[in-house]
Order: sequence, then C-alpha cells, then structure tokens
Amino acid sequence: MPTNTLFLDQSESQKRQYIDAETVFLAFSKAKKAAAEVRGSMLWRELRGKQTLIRTSATGAQKSLGLHSDETQAIFDSFMARKAATQVRLKALKAQLTTQQRLNRALRVGRVPNVVVGVINALDNIGVQDHFMVVGTHALYAYETAAGVRISEDAMATRDVDMLFDTRKHIAFFTAIKKLDSSLIGVLRKVDASFEVVEDQHYTARNQDGFEVDIIRRTARDADPHPLRMSDDEDDFWAVQVSMGEKLQSARRMDQVVVSTSGDMALMRTVHPLDFARIKQTLSQQVGRDPNKRGKDALQSRTVTALVEQYLPHLFLQKATDI
Repeated sequence: MPTNTLFLDQSESQKRQYIDAETVFLAFSKAKKAAAEVRGSMLWRELRGKQTLIRTSATGAQKSLGLHSDETQAIFDSFMARKAATQVRLKALKAQLTTQQRLNRALRVGRVPNVVVGVINALDNIGVQDHFMVVGTHALYAYETAAGVRISEDAMATRDVDMLFDTRKHIAFFTAIKKLDSSLIGVLRKVDASFEVVEDQHYTARNQDGFEVDIIRRTARDADPHPLRMSDDEDDFWAVQVSMGEKLQSARRMDQVVVSTSGDMALMRTVHPLDFARIKQTLSQQVGRDPNKRGKDALQSRTVTALVEQYLPHLFLQKATDI
C-alpha cells in the first residue's frame, strides 16, 4: 500500500487546538497532583492543656505533628497557604479544561474511543496508571496524535483494548486496590456500569456495546504471582500471559496526551513506536499465530514504521531497546 494512502493530515486548526488543549491538560494534571499532596487539613487542638498541631488525612486519620512552636506554626501556615493556592489554581484550570474539551469536540480533534480515555483516567484517579500500559492496536492512537495525522482505518479497526499489567509492581497495585476496598472490574464500572468479566475468558471485560478490555501480562518469572487475579474479588479479572509480554514490558515507553471523540483527554502510556513495529513484525512471522491476525500485525508494523519515517524521524535517534 502506498504510504500516501496510509495517513491523512489534520487541519492546521485541529493541530493548533490540540497543542492548546494538551498544554491545559498537562497543567491541570500537575495541579491535581499538587492538590493531592495537601489533601485533608491541619488544625490546632488542645491536648493535655497544650496546643498541638494535628494533621488530618482525607480519610479522617489523624497524626500529631508536635506542640505549638515557631516551627509548627510555620508548618501550619505553609500548609494552609499551599492548600488555598492549589485549590484556586485547580479550579481555574478545570474551567479551562472544560473549554478545551468543548473545542476538541467541535473541531473533531480526537477519535480515541471514549471508553478507552475513561479507563485510563479512572486508573489515574486511583493512582495506579503507572502499573498499566496500552498495547496493541490502540497504541496507534498515541502515534498518530504525536504525528498530527490520522492513520488509515484498515490498520485501526478494533473493538478491544489490551492493557499490559506490569507484574513487577503487583504488590503496590494490590495495596492500592485493597486500600480502596475495590477491584479492577469495579474501577472499570465507574467508567461504564455495564462492564462484566466474560465468564469463559476471565482476562476480558465486555460492556453492553460489545467493547472489550483485556488485561494481559508477561509469562510468569522471578517473583511474579501466578495465576494472577487482580484483586480479592472473586469476580475480578485474571491477567493472562502472552508470548510478547516480556518484550512489551521491556520496551521503551511513550507517554502521549490523546483525545477522545467527546473531547476528553488522557495521558496514554504505551510502547515506543519503533519497538511496537518490531514486535508486530515478529508476531506476523510467529509460528502458530492466528492467520487472521498475522496480516494485521504486518500491516501495523509497516504503517508505524512509515509514520515514524515521514513524521517522527527524530525517534530513530533514540537508543533502541534490544528486542
């Protein structure tokens, strides 16, 4: 297929809008993290006849920071000033973000499925986004966004998203999920209440529209738990081992702000496009690979390589991972 039929440039107005929206989104994300650092409050309380500084968490837990002194007074004043400032900034950026989302939608800047952006943001909201990476076909949305183009539908069409779970971080993930008294399927249901884990395919959740989320992992090694259920909930996902899991997990990372069809944004973590192309090429030649998938693997490998050559040539200068 000639490369000029693979890609369609976005308009200049779409490109400008994306740059503006990305700037606001990243600033909002930074402000949200700053606000999280000052969640809860501080107060003075009389204990045993003496003023004591108390730090309260968002869950109501309390911790004494010491008796009143110049030092604890400075801690209190600094905390309250930071909290007020971050709340003002977060509110202002949230208003700007809403405006950018509307402009994204009006100018048709994004085309990532709404549910995918919703899932990424849901994971971010509970602080476990770094434990997952979008792999497979949906990674192409990150690549085309970085290049300012649209990739041909032939290479894009899919009704499922693959999320690679980093088993090296399983303890931190399980701790976070347990602290929330939740499950991974519970997180997805906050995005779409119709998600259900497929009975005979426990690594897959499907919603009422037929869209699927697959949780995959590398083949168990070292201290990896196996089999791996994603929480104590009996109805939760069981992550499935995949042949390229180790190569995907070891590949270079790419973080890219992507936009959904509704204008919402998320920071998608995925595989470096050149590593993606190599892995897809290997899959296309793998003995035993589903014949219905081999052709698409090869097409995606060629497409992503051509995309980098034409629009992102600087990526060739980055140190390659031995995959």
